[in-house]
Amino acid sequence: MLIRLLAPLAPHIAEELWARKGGEFSVHQESWPVHDPTLTVDEVITLVVQVNGKVRDRIVVPSDITEKGAVARATESERVQRYLNGKPPKKVIVVPGRLVNLVL
Repeated sequence: MLIRLLAPLAPHIAEELWARKGGEFSVHQESWPVHDPTLTVDEVITLVVQVNGKVRDRIVVPSDITEKGAVARATESERVQRYLNGKPPKKVIVVPGRLVNLVL
């Protein structure tokens, strides 16, 4: 695959590498590699946790976490607990996959 990607940028080198690898025909006659979208999906993401609009923590969670799960993980964080002082947040703002903001 690397040689096929190199071919448009360095055709002579790619052709030589292709021949040494044992390719039957020219590397330029081969098909372009196919994109696999499942390989680009992240299994975990980093959520920013804010308290009153200020960043207080960053937590790593699964990418398919629900909104409720994200809020629960954010409020369980030790760093966030220091700023909550045992009070429940009055308002919770969630931007899926990016941010949890707890407003006191």
